[in-house]
Amino acid sequence: HPQFAVAFAQASDEAGLADYFRPLVLSLFNMPLSQWPGCCAGNCLPCAQTLVAVALRTCDLLRLEPPA
Repeated sequence: HPQFAVAFAQASDEAGLADYFRPLVLSLFNMPLSQWPGCCAGNCLPCAQTLVAVALRTCDLLRLEPPA
């Protein structure tokens, strides 16, 4: 959907998420919020918190609830 693509790009840009990491966020939309990863404090690049922040911001921009 074009609206999703625009919101997703904006959320990714705001978080400074590189293009090649963006597919990692898309997988979050196929699982319930309760299964979204948290930070493991392992200095991952990108941190799971960044991926989740992009997904949540995308939902916010589209005025949608995250997947239940």
